[in-house]
Amino acid sequence: MSQSLSAAKIEGMFTNEGRYIFARWNRPIAPVVFGTDDESLAVFKDAFATVASLGDMRLAETDPELGANFLVFICSDWSEIKQVPNLERLLANIDDLVTELDRSGANQYRSFAFDPEGAIKLCVLLLKYDDDMAQLSAQALATGQMAQAMLLWSPSAFLEKSPIGIIDANNMAIVRPEIAALIRSAYDPTLPDTAGETSHALRLEARVTQLLGHGT
Repeated sequence: MSQSLSAAKIEGMFTNEGRYIFARWNRPIAPVVFGTDDESLAVFKDAFATVASLGDMRLAETDPELGANFLVFICSDWSEIKQVPNLERLLANIDDLVTELDRSGANQYRSFAFDPEGAIKLCVLLLKYDDDMAQLSAQALATGQMAQAMLLWSPSAFLEKSPIGIIDANNMAIVRPEIAALIRSAYDPTLPDTAGETSHALRLEARVTQLLGHGT
């Protein structure tokens, strides 16, 4: 049975450096994936589209302003990131970033950019294909990463538990029901694209509870 999410739990999932900061996309997501083969690319695109649909979002071939607005770079060693042409235009201080990613042993990094109103307009995702990541299928990897790119989550939101689960019968990954419900709720058209007040978490809680059928 799926677990409901309390307002306090939701608040923590969007708290960064002591502040409640919520942001969602307000434009179609146009992904491009570098560093994988054509077969895996097709799996990635399908998984991205499935997760995006949770927020009634569709994938686009291009973004009118940026061309692609969800850029995924897959490497086997962080030093490869330094060789990507023009990436410094999107990520400042790449040398320092690579040094820190190596030092911390991280295998993923995402950076967001925002429009003037604060909605997400760009996500740059860096993935180091290490032994841990190799345990996941391309479909599971893409599903989990798209779930983490749909909203501006707290850095600690998924440290204890992945946003995805694996269906034993077919080994396919899905977004966990409570996280899927939270994404659906976050994209409710009656809610704002951005929020900085914790009362927003209460509004999300009510919608999640209703979607999961835990209300009275």
